[in-house]
Amino acid sequence: MHTVVESVTERIRKRSQATRAAYLAQMGQAADVGTIRGQLSCTNLAHDYASATADEKLILRQGHRANIGIITAYNDVLSAHAPYRDFPPLIKSELSRLGHVGQVAGGVPAMCDGVTQGQTGMELSLFSRDVIALSTAVALSHQVFDGNLMLGICDKIVPGLLMAALRFGHLPAVFVPSGPMPSGISNSEKAKVRQAFARGEVGEEALLASEMGSYHSEGTCTFYGTANSNQMLMEIMGLQLPGSSFVNPYTPLRDALTKAATERVTEITALDPGYMPICKIMDEKVMVNAMIGLLATGGSTNHSIHLIAIARMAGILIDWEDMDELSSVIPLMTRMYPNGSADVNAFETAGGMPFLMKELLGAGLLHNEVNTILGYGLERWCQKPVLNESGQLSWVESAAESADTSVLAPVSQPFLHEGGMKLVSGNLGRAVMKVSAVPDDRWVIEAPAKVFTDQQQVLDAYKNGELNQDVIVVVKAQGPKANGMPELHQLTPSLTNLQEQGYKVALVTDGRLSGASGKVPAAIHLSPEALGGGPIQAVQDGDRIRLDGHQGTLEVLTEDFSARLQQPLPPLDVAASSFGVGRELFAGFRQLAGPADQGAISIGWE
Repeated sequence: MHTVVESVTERIRKRSQATRAAYLAQMGQAADVGTIRGQLSCTNLAHDYASATADEKLILRQGHRANIGIITAYNDVLSAHAPYRDFPPLIKSELSRLGHVGQVAGGVPAMCDGVTQGQTGMELSLFSRDVIALSTAVALSHQVFDGNLMLGICDKIVPGLLMAALRFGHLPAVFVPSGPMPSGISNSEKAKVRQAFARGEVGEEALLASEMGSYHSEGTCTFYGTANSNQMLMEIMGLQLPGSSFVNPYTPLRDALTKAATERVTEITALDPGYMPICKIMDEKVMVNAMIGLLATGGSTNHSIHLIAIARMAGILIDWEDMDELSSVIPLMTRMYPNGSADVNAFETAGGMPFLMKELLGAGLLHNEVNTILGYGLERWCQKPVLNESGQLSWVESAAESADTSVLAPVSQPFLHEGGMKLVSGNLGRAVMKVSAVPDDRWVIEAPAKVFTDQQQVLDAYKNGELNQDVIVVVKAQGPKANGMPELHQLTPSLTNLQEQGYKVALVTDGRLSGASGKVPAAIHLSPEALGGGPIQAVQDGDRIRLDGHQGTLEVLTEDFSARLQQPLPPLDVAASSFGVGRELFAGFRQLAGPADQGAISIGWE
């Protein structure tokens, strides 16, 4: 193993010693109690069995047969989740064939960040992760299940499902993807049309035609944002079948993988000698593997928040410093939009996850000594799934070389010798900088600040020509406590246009960018946030700011800034984010939300 990977893992292990021991003790107690189904009263059991078929009732009354809980995030709004309408019948049929039963334990909300991007509803997006965790917990609170299948793909859904699964960590949990949509209009072409629209060169009709040509069918959006980063993570963590992340929906291979996932969960319940609860899978090494996968693929910055929250549910304490140190030695091996022009279908064709994991393992950059849903070690994850002539599923060794080195590079010839993210810190606090898509000559920006308190103000200033200069755009009052930390993705086309006009441009915010954030240097998730007393609240128009991705610094250079911080900061008015579109229902979430660098968690877990 690489010495840095080893040292970061050991540091996390020591930091988490007490919390991890407490978590494992809790899960041990739950495992000792066992499935409550065998201890329920006849009335309780009758309620659970009431809607089952006669055959299912017979199986459920036998204590040696598994009852598998299905948690589904199906809805018709998310293209990635629409295929899940057909999964429960397929899963139940396969379970019946195997002599087990499946019950849809609950549905969880699943919002599309693409629909809410730039809209009021985006202020509920981050909190939806914790709502999904709570909803999953309610579904599993019936305590009649021996194992769980998690049907979710997109941005906050997978983190929320996993957070809850870890609190029921004495049960096995297998994640079941549905796959990406086929490629449509290229992501780079789509971005050009967005920039042209921001410049006023094309109208809404042309923009809508471009967008609909890109987002055109069921399946995940094909760019490498948070949704597809989720799929990479579930696979590299050993919670999803090898090579299953990026197989298109409604194909024989996809159906075969869904059936295989269903069979596998029945083989790792406490009723089977191969018992493998998720608490025994999710350890410090697996969390390090997750961070490595994120860095090696230039994945979504949203996971700099989500991974911290996920880890805490398993008693593991990780920090941005861990990601930053790993980033110094993890090579960037993929070029997918926004880090390149290709999409996840091209990544899959080039060799996909099996090739990526084989390369990382071979270079000593990935822990192999881990538990997975298939047992011990990640060797199986270096294989790709195929169907033989009779339609039977099997796995074969991945190709020795990438089929397209412009999309997927070997460890020996990466696109960058450092990973996709940097930690920057200074007198403004700590922030995350995604560098995988930012050219090296833009990693350092020093310019005067223009300060705003919402996304629309920035767009108005752009349209009025007020940003036609070297500028660091500061958008404050965008943290979890202020307004739920919405993504500010609508700023990307305008700031990219400024950059292409020759100006030096950067963004500094206590908010988030989309998982598809790209070419403009940005220090995001700034902690502490403005509403939490963060120094960003004291920044004024004209303050000179330096963002240095090489040195890992973020500083206000104005001479009187330190003195300004000693004075009471001006109050923030966030009343406009307190009601409408259901935001009033989330007042408690905003009050309880922790800082971004601690996972922005708004629910209890200890």
